[in-house]
Amino acid sequence: MQIALITDGIWPYVMGGMQKHSYYLCKYLAQNKVNIHLFHYNNSNFDINKLEFFSDEERKYIQSSIVDFPKSGYFPGNYLYNSYKHSRLIFEIIKPTLSNYDFIYTKGFTGWYLINQKKIKSISCPPIGVKFHGYEMFQPSPNFKTKLQHVFLLQGIVKSISKNADYVFSYGGKISEIIKSIGVIPSKIIELPSAVELKIVSDNIQPTSENIKFLFLGRYERRKGIEELNLAIDLFFKLNPNSNCEFNFIGPIPNNKKINHHKVNYHGTIIDSNTLFNLIKQNDVLICPSWSEGMPNVILESMANGLTSIATNVGSTHLLVNSKTGWLIQNVDANEIYKTICLVLSTSTEEINQKKESALQLIKDNFVWETLIKKLLQQLNDLK
Repeated sequence: MQIALITDGIWPYVMGGMQKHSYYLCKYLAQNKVNIHLFHYNNSNFDINKLEFFSDEERKYIQSSIVDFPKSGYFPGNYLYNSYKHSRLIFEIIKPTLSNYDFIYTKGFTGWYLINQKKIKSISCPPIGVKFHGYEMFQPSPNFKTKLQHVFLLQGIVKSISKNADYVFSYGGKISEIIKSIGVIPSKIIELPSAVELKIVSDNIQPTSENIKFLFLGRYERRKGIEELNLAIDLFFKLNPNSNCEFNFIGPIPNNKKINHHKVNYHGTIIDSNTLFNLIKQNDVLICPSWSEGMPNVILESMANGLTSIATNVGSTHLLVNSKTGWLIQNVDANEIYKTICLVLSTSTEEINQKKESALQLIKDNFVWETLIKKLLQQLNDLK
């Protein structure tokens, strides 16, 4: 099988959850001896020509085309404008080889121009699938400005691309419901969750101590709910100054978004996987209070390392976090986050450990790449 994988970057050349998903998708397709024509670009100090984050054997199956993302001055809609230009640049490169592929997998807006050209029948090509990470533009917004951007800039274009593609990829759950709600027929939806590598999955949990450690993992982004989390933590220490717990943040958090308290620790960006996972393991409860999500890598990786979670019920998060594996909250609200933190601290260590065990087992049973990539290949073979 030969697949064109058209991405808006792969980890770690470009950082982000969607980019990490693209990296693992490429890696495990190559491990299964699928020929991949990878379209991507670089936003890092690494040498992208080396593809050094793939093994020698994996690189045998990867053909790399680097298509730089256009840049322009800021104006309303500049990201969409540049995304369209990027999709057209990709189209010009892929057009002569369209007949070589069995399937074309596009991420975000990267297939925009290609999908339009197929729709108007100016080209002939194999099936095209599109994946918009979590369809965040159809989920709750943290403020009015973001809501306006979603409604007037993003929703119409995303809806059009999704309906015009041959297939639409979904993590399942609420994401599939969103995709159906914008007019995509169910037979065009391919459901496949995200996953982690089996090698990072812990053999067992670290038992919870009396000093419960909460973790926020990720970069600063308004939709991630850090403002609401900060308000909840401030309220917690104001009302519970002697509580036996601490809060850890991993990721690039701006100084003006940091809490000045001796029980709140900031570890910055950690690139090395072993260092990152060892630090994750030292915590007990991940907090993911996002306004919108797909299927968060931070939850997958934390559960794989033996943590339970507090998370908002957005995107496909509910497929990971439930009453057995953690605490699912309905709103991004500082008071609700605060109350849930208090609920965790009133829960026995035995029950917290049970949630950790259940979370770890859920990952082992359902969310590892080694299993899911075979499911994807079967789904693609069934399309022939």
